[in-house]
Amino acid sequence: MRVRIGFFLLYALFWAGTSSPARAQQQCADRLTFTPVSQPNRIEWDKFPAFSLPFPVIYGGPRFGDTKGSPLQHGFSHIDQIADSEFGTVVQPRQRAIVYYGVASLANQPWSEIDSPWANDLTAYRAKWNQWLLDVSGGQRNAAGKYVILADRLTLDVERIAETDTRILRLKQDSRVPAQYRNLSDAAFVAAYRLAIRNLYAEAARYLRQNADLSAIQVSSYADTPILNTYLNVPTFSWSDWTTNLSRVNFLVKDSTEQRVGGPFYEQLTTLSPSAYYFYDYPNALAPDYLAYLLFHVEVNRAWSNKPVVPWVWLRYHDTSNSPMQFIQPFMAEATAIFPFFSGAAGLWLWENPSLERTRTDTYAAYEHFTHGLYRLSRFADQFQGNYELVIETPARDLMDRQQPVWRGVVKNNTILIAAQNPYATDGAKTSLTVRYKNTWQRTIELTGRDVYLCRFDMGVVTAGEPVAPAVEVFPNPTATELTVLLSQTPAAATELVLQTTAGRIVSRQPVRTARETMNVAALPAGLYVLRITNESGSQTRKVIITR
Repeated sequence: MRVRIGFFLLYALFWAGTSSPARAQQQCADRLTFTPVSQPNRIEWDKFPAFSLPFPVIYGGPRFGDTKGSPLQHGFSHIDQIADSEFGTVVQPRQRAIVYYGVASLANQPWSEIDSPWANDLTAYRAKWNQWLLDVSGGQRNAAGKYVILADRLTLDVERIAETDTRILRLKQDSRVPAQYRNLSDAAFVAAYRLAIRNLYAEAARYLRQNADLSAIQVSSYADTPILNTYLNVPTFSWSDWTTNLSRVNFLVKDSTEQRVGGPFYEQLTTLSPSAYYFYDYPNALAPDYLAYLLFHVEVNRAWSNKPVVPWVWLRYHDTSNSPMQFIQPFMAEATAIFPFFSGAAGLWLWENPSLERTRTDTYAAYEHFTHGLYRLSRFADQFQGNYELVIETPARDLMDRQQPVWRGVVKNNTILIAAQNPYATDGAKTSLTVRYKNTWQRTIELTGRDVYLCRFDMGVVTAGEPVAPAVEVFPNPTATELTVLLSQTPAAATELVLQTTAGRIVSRQPVRTARETMNVAALPAGLYVLRITNESGSQTRKVIITR
């Protein structure tokens, strides 16, 4: 989408550039000139200078024989795959992160096999957890008899839960569930399941805390956060609904009354770890939502909890996507390294499936683009230290719904750092975008294609206000028969409404003659569609759901 909000263009000055007086008004993070790695199963760390960031950034990617702790010299603060020769020398305990995979995995146990909390052998589970503590600690114990784990961060990977009522009720048909539960009414069965699985998760976390000294370790549980969602349902509910409606909250992290975030499992966690893996590659019509989707995870979970949010990110597409386990686009990798901190993330955990390094031969250029993003952000590390303020003018949920460029700001003293990207732009297209801070400062910046814009401004220079792009309303959505498109005014240029499937097949098109147009969709199959409002200046896009 090309947004035309004005044509005042400030020329970006590189960080190491001119000494002109204008430099005091705007500084942009320099881009390094580097050739991405082309040899398989290799990451060329030395092409980047040494740098650091004021956030924890955990490296969970492949090492490919590196024993020098190279990620720690290039923006990462922790490593979760460490060779024995590194530990205690190039990698200190405070730089170690651990993932405990398979907390619930145990042969012939209902929790492991069907996500059931009933009829499990807790003695066998405790023996399993104790063996893991023995292994990871090397048998070392403190004076209180607790295992000593030399690490700074621990994430539990449980993932044995039926998240929805529909999945929960399927268990009523399984003979491995005791009859006393299967004979309950559906409502009572769901309530009993929620209570039991919440307590079982809590039992695992509690056992680890009781038997290991985790007092100085940040503990999280992968994806077990207040808000879970699919890639498609984010715009289904309003931002207000997402952040105030308790029915949106994952029952695993509610208290026994289910009237607030809390409960026995949530209380064991010191950090929240939402997962925000991407599903769609370009040119899929849903691919450009990737950045708003990532930031939504950060922003919505921060709205429900004051615990630090450290999202897990993957530089591949999810294995249920249309491009399973292929690497994401370079600009996506760079944006993923930069933007979460502008939405309030307290860190990042870069994950890679450990089995892929052993079973696949791939070119890991995406890792270098991610590192390049961290490097650019490090040029403004001071902006995130001490007292600073996040500028989030529009929630990520609304940016996704409107398919607008993403921008965020960080204000410290009299400066504002702006990160911006238009994921909906075509290569080389220009997007004019107005950024602002309260009623005291604004600028119009220009984005190129999907490049990540990262510049800092001195807000001592104030400019006059400029008009904001007019809004487009599309309703009702979802719809079964008609779709109304409401514009703020009748377009001066020839404008067209184009409705297409997510695969790009056009199913309806009509010209716009008034500010209010109606499309008949009664004959179309139910599903997700993309509506484009296009003219010679560009286009705006909305997702539309047709129901039957």
